[in-house]
Amino acid sequence: MEAEYRFLQYDTVVVGSGAAAFNAADWLHDLGRRNFALLTEGVKMGTSRNTGSDKQTYYKLSIGPDGSDSVSEMARTLFSGGGVDGRIALAEAANSLRCFMKLANLGVDFPTDRYGRYVGYKTDHDPRQRGTSAGPLTSHDMTEALEASVRRKGVPILNHLMAYRICQTGGRVRGILCLDCSAAAENRLRLVAVAANHVIWCTGGPSCCYRNVVYPASQTGMTGALLDAGAKGVNLQEWQYGLASTKFRWNVSGTYQQVLPRYVSVDAQGNCREFLTDYGLSPEEAVNLVFLKGYQWPFDAAKKDASSRIDLCVYEETAVKGRKVFLDFRQNPAGLAAGFNVLSEETYRYLKNSGALLSTPIERLKKMNPLAVRLYQKHSINLETDMLEINVCAQHHNGGIQVDPNWETAVKGLYVAGEAAGTFGVRRPGGSALNSTQVGSMRAAQHIAWTSEESKPQTSGWLVPPKRLAAEAAENLGRMVGPEDTVSLVRERLQAEMSRVAAQLRDLSGIAALKRELDAYRANFQQKMGVSSIRRLPLLIKTYDMMATQSAVLDAMEQSAKLFGSHGGALVRDRDGTVLPDRSAGQNLQLITSEKGDGFFSFAKEAPPIPQEREWFETVWEEHRKYRRPKVPQNRPQNESGASKTEKGVEE
Repeated sequence: MEAEYRFLQYDTVVVGSGAAAFNAADWLHDLGRRNFALLTEGVKMGTSRNTGSDKQTYYKLSIGPDGSDSVSEMARTLFSGGGVDGRIALAEAANSLRCFMKLANLGVDFPTDRYGRYVGYKTDHDPRQRGTSAGPLTSHDMTEALEASVRRKGVPILNHLMAYRICQTGGRVRGILCLDCSAAAENRLRLVAVAANHVIWCTGGPSCCYRNVVYPASQTGMTGALLDAGAKGVNLQEWQYGLASTKFRWNVSGTYQQVLPRYVSVDAQGNCREFLTDYGLSPEEAVNLVFLKGYQWPFDAAKKDASSRIDLCVYEETAVKGRKVFLDFRQNPAGLAAGFNVLSEETYRYLKNSGALLSTPIERLKKMNPLAVRLYQKHSINLETDMLEINVCAQHHNGGIQVDPNWETAVKGLYVAGEAAGTFGVRRPGGSALNSTQVGSMRAAQHIAWTSEESKPQTSGWLVPPKRLAAEAAENLGRMVGPEDTVSLVRERLQAEMSRVAAQLRDLSGIAALKRELDAYRANFQQKMGVSSIRRLPLLIKTYDMMATQSAVLDAMEQSAKLFGSHGGALVRDRDGTVLPDRSAGQNLQLITSEKGDGFFSFAKEAPPIPQEREWFETVWEEHRKYRRPKVPQNRPQNESGASKTEKGVEE
């Protein structure tokens, strides 16, 4: 099979096009770097631009009128999530205001009072009112504002290049190998090798692991490439799951639950019933738990007999009984048959104060959050006439790739920011992920600018010369293009099995069997997997990456079950079907996962504590002047770019 080849060179390459990637590129330019580019499979793809919630939260140091806050206190809140690196918690707290103010100055419309104060609110696992929001599409607005800034600065954007292999030798990154998706769409095979001294990888969470996800369809992640390159995983077993609509992927948290819709199950013959009372709940208990689900939205093993009982009921109806589950906003649930007097004091007060003691869930929703109704209308779902199909879905990966306080991995020069980085532990405050995208990408850009001079990367350090590497990769890919197209069926079955046995309810027997199957596929990928045309190669490559990620995640889940039992976002069933107790009390461990032979190996280590050293201004000032200033060549024109004419040919 004939293949085309291109070779590019940059000092730094940013991979991705979400809030983390554009922020990294924006900071690199502001820090004086010019020989760099942003490279992405698709500028409009990914989670940041294409997701949200009824009130998408940004978590930062509180600067509102409702009490004092401090960097140390915010760091302690982040660290208390369990399994969190205290140094990263401190960095995220210390830099949260700087990053927040940058977004506000770029035009992200975070609300203020008439005096200009950023008034906050409490979010999940938040002792202070650190939450703020620009509305349902906060991360979208962030991404758009950052992209506009990057484009104004003339940063090269290399679109439709899917980075799938990281090249490193001697523990240092050398570059990346990409598939040209534009050429593949025309049934042409073109590989692009990019030599780079530094790579900032911002490809988002590995949503490809599961079938039931609230991630946008364009988000898949590329975590397997990082693990294959020698980066280590941390807390890969820690995920956040919750209830979401499936036709249009969106979290049904907040007011979607607090207006008290009916939970309805429908079988294959179309018979429907309100089902929560089938699981030992009285109608009154069910309706009050539904309200709590609004602000206790993520599944929590500690709440399995409280609000998370709702998730378990939905799982039983869908995964075990094979039925479909819907929210019905047209009628009240059975628990309200006698009126609002059956509600708990908290539920009643909330609805009364909101002026929402109205006749039906849809009337209450239109009163409390009309934008939530219009959102579904824009996606051809009318909540006034239609029921809303839901399921328990993977929503966020709290684990990821292990990074240091500069967001650098175990591979020198390779940085990971955004959800792909494992900066969270068991639990995290709502909205802290958005802050992490900004702090991590900024810290990566700063570390590159502070510790190295910009230079053209050399190919002499490559284990295999780029052109030969691309030729070998093209040959391997070509062997898997033929008459049989097996990739979709295998991919979908593995994703479905992950959702069945390795999500919020984990079955150790099922996990062991799935892990064995994945290891067999990985060992014989070229023999077992195939696609019918070059157009399908992107899916094939993503499927290999998915298998590597799933295998690593399952290894971490098995080890976590031995050490911690049921905790965080997962209930664990032993091989005899019994639910394991929570054994995590008194432990603050991280699970580290790395490749070992043809598989993965996970082990526990104590989470690094929050640094406690007391700083003296004059000492910090001296260190800052010496170590924390950009290394910029003298007398360089401000508009100088590192992109050549050839490189500009692949810009968007």
